[in-house]
Amino acid sequence: MTTTIDKGTAPGALTHLDALEAESVHIFREVAGEFEKPVILFSGGKDSIVMLHLARKAFWPAQVPFALLHVDTGHNFPEVIEYRDNVVAEHHLRLHVANVQEFIDNGRLRERPDGTRNPLQTVPLLEAIESHRFDAVFGGGRRDEEKARAKERVFSLRDEFGAWDPRRQRPELWQLYNGRHRVGEHVRVFPISNWTELDVWQYIEREKIALPRIYFSHEREVFERNGMWLSPGEWGGPRADEAVVRRVVRYRTVGDMSCTGAVDSPAATVADVIAEIAVSRLTERGATRADDKMSEAAMEDRKREGYF
Repeated sequence: MTTTIDKGTAPGALTHLDALEAESVHIFREVAGEFEKPVILFSGGKDSIVMLHLARKAFWPAQVPFALLHVDTGHNFPEVIEYRDNVVAEHHLRLHVANVQEFIDNGRLRERPDGTRNPLQTVPLLEAIESHRFDAVFGGGRRDEEKARAKERVFSLRDEFGAWDPRRQRPELWQLYNGRHRVGEHVRVFPISNWTELDVWQYIEREKIALPRIYFSHEREVFERNGMWLSPGEWGGPRADEAVVRRVVRYRTVGDMSCTGAVDSPAATVADVIAEIAVSRLTERGATRADDKMSEAAMEDRKREGYF
């Protein structure tokens, strides 16, 4: 006769959020012990915010031993930039900013006809990694976001050009991560790879983590393009034939204003958002990111080039 234990009620059992948190904290500490100069990619989006919260927990009460790196497209949401700067000041963090606009101004990048700058982030990102000699780069990618991310390792080796080669990725058994790399190479690290969008929001609720207000329902000027509600701005929208209207919306993901769509939503609190996405049949990127719809393999192509 066998005896079963209810994991939810067994003494000392971890909740699923406890288990995810413990895994992520372990990854941060593993990187701190294995690499010389790691950096955290921080966009001001919910995933990078949760990632920073986990890093602070991993080393508390000491300071986070990593700097932050933000690739600023110049078309970011003002609310997100304000949030980023407040977090950096509040926690006395070091912030490096790689500006896409500077690369356009000096002729190293060319503005795209559609005004979208998300695909232009790769070159400034790779140059920042090389110039600062970062050897480990934390990213907030999760496997449930998109198919190119679904097959990604927690430790993802990049060559001296920042490119991803599937033939050089290492197996990851149990929680054994291989950070070996040659001079000039670096490793992308995804500490919340095994989290889902719902996990992230439940953790935000449990830990009472503050977010930029655009994640919650608010009335906003938007216009429709390719089935998405985009915000007007200096990036080039709307066109003459695109009417601006006011709608009650929120954002499920945060990227460049030119490619990040809002969704109609009355969700004004974290609990409201959790209830909303629990019944959603669309992934956050599938619903709101034009840059993922450029082609069937858009994210895979950018991963190979070194974007994420």
